[in-house]
This record gives sequence, C-alpha cells and structure tokens, in this order.
Amino acid sequence: MSVVRPCILVTSFEPFGGSDLNPTMEVARLLAAMPCTHGSHAYATLPVVTGVSLGSAWATLLPLLESLRPDAVVALGENAKADRIHFERVAINLRDARIADNAGVQLSDTTVIDGAPNAHFATLPLRAMLDACENAGVPAQLSLSAGAFLCNELMFRLLDGASCAAAGFVHIPQLPEQAAARGGPSMDAAMTARGVHAALEVLACTITRSTTEQIA
Repeated sequence: MSVVRPCILVTSFEPFGGSDLNPTMEVARLLAAMPCTHGSHAYATLPVVTGVSLGSAWATLLPLLESLRPDAVVALGENAKADRIHFERVAINLRDARIADNAGVQLSDTTVIDGAPNAHFATLPLRAMLDACENAGVPAQLSLSAGAFLCNELMFRLLDGASCAAAGFVHIPQLPEQAAARGGPSMDAAMTARGVHAALEVLACTITRSTTEQIA
C-alpha cells in the first residue's frame, strides 16, 4: 500500500456492550474523506476497524504496524459517559473489565503483558492536539487514564515496545442515536470528526517538523 508521509494510522472498534453502533467507525469513515489543510504537510489517515475481544485488536494491528511502519497511531474508542473528546494520558498494565467483551470474556485483576511496566504515558503531543480540537469549536479535555478495558489494553500494547514513533488513545462520546436508546451525553459524528481532524493536523505538523529538523 502506497501512502503519503507522514502516515497516521487511525483505529476504531466494532460495536460492543449491546449496541449495534460504535461512533469510532463513523468518525474514522468521515476522517478518511477530510483533506489536510496544511499544504506541504500532507498526511494519510488509514482507518482500521478492530474487534472487541481479548487480543483481537492487537492481532489486527500488529501486521499493519510491521508492514506500514506508521509515524503515529491514534486509536479511537467509545466512552458512553463522556460529553466531550478525551485525550488519554496513561495506559495501565491491568485488565479489569466492567462488562464482558464480544466473545463473552470478562477479565479482572490480570495484567495486559506479564513483566511489562505498570504504566505507559501517551507519546502524542496531547496538549497541542487538545488545543487544536477546542480551537475547532469542539469540547475536549485531557483524561488521566484509558480505563482498564480493551481501550486501555490496546493503548498499552501500542506503547509497550515502541512499535511506532508516537501513539495514544482518544475516547469519543456516543452518538445521539445511542444516547436516545440508553441515556447519557452524546456528540454527533460530524462534530467529533471535526475535533479529531484538527488534532490530527497538529500531530501531522509536529511529525513533519521533527523529521525536517532531523534531516537538517
């Protein structure tokens, strides 16, 4: 697959938890059609949908990481309690699920990777991405932890072993149609995509600037 550098791999999850929707899939679809507005700072976003079951997301991503060698990975996940976009700071080496995954497995008090550190910090320029999102008119905040379910597990695996130059996790609110069925806050996909897109553009510029400085 031929891509324009820098390459930002954007991942999303399939529906889970009894919902037949996952906002990350719709947002990733919208992102793929949104052009870069930074001229020479062109980048490619490659949306990938992963499963919501033990190990399935990593099994899907690992071959892509090895073949594409993206400059950054931004994993998207759903947070049905969020009223804004959350830029996650920390992934912990813990599986402690509130609900079962799509294979019916519900783990508690187990590690993501035996012998790995207790936690990893995101390596994305989170504050710059947050500011860009808010400047685009989309509510956002820094969030301490990605939780202890499969979102956290994917973030932890991305950061453990430095499989790419930069990686992190972004939780987004549920869709209005989901909120209508089960309650809670929501954000429409177009607004969410606008905020995430602004954050990706800042990330792309950061990567491009860093690469240019290294060459110089």
